[in-house]
Amino acid sequence: MSYQFSELLPPDVLNMKPMIMFIWVAFGFLLGALPFSVWLVRLILHTDIRRYGDGNPGPANAWRAGGPLVGIPAAALDYLKGAIPVYLAHFTFGVSGWGLTAVALAPLFGHAFSPFLGFRGGKAVTTTFGIWTGLTLWEGPTILGTLLGLFFFLQKIDAWAAILGMLGFLVYLLVRQPADFILTIWAGNMLILTWKYRSELRCLPRLRPWLSNCLKRRR
Repeated sequence: MSYQFSELLPPDVLNMKPMIMFIWVAFGFLLGALPFSVWLVRLILHTDIRRYGDGNPGPANAWRAGGPLVGIPAAALDYLKGAIPVYLAHFTFGVSGWGLTAVALAPLFGHAFSPFLGFRGGKAVTTTFGIWTGLTLWEGPTILGTLLGLFFFLQKIDAWAAILGMLGFLVYLLVRQPADFILTIWAGNMLILTWKYRSELRCLPRLRPWLSNCLKRRR
């Protein structure tokens, strides 16, 4: 007589899966919500990071406030809070498919809408690199970083560099990892970035002066 493996498990073990998924999602959200940049600047410089630059509580303004002494650890922590829960869930505990979608998006939502900051969190760019590391190891972040760097090199608005970089990253995913749940993670990631950058995106991309001058010479 043959049995399905699930039939050999007791009911309490079978019923544990939704709870495990809830724990992973909650862990990812709470870790993502920790405003490390705000806390580091407050601890080291005794000031509020939101008084610098565009007021975003992220690593870029931590760098503006305190230079690399604060900016580097802030960026590393924001990266790790995306990478750690997704990597552990995916590669260590075998979470996959649609369950992984919720786990991957949780740190992004936590960072972008942190309850520690009155649900006014950062833009989640660094945490984006973290979650794609947890999903694809080095490959995804390398492609995404190259695309972001390229669009930042060609035009001056950070928001458009992030959005255009993510659009280019979609092409990579369609070729390399076209699974529905992966594309859903990308879509959720894109929606968060678009919402957080909504005010900056009202301005059209502006080419760098060197590129504008080069194009004018060719006319």
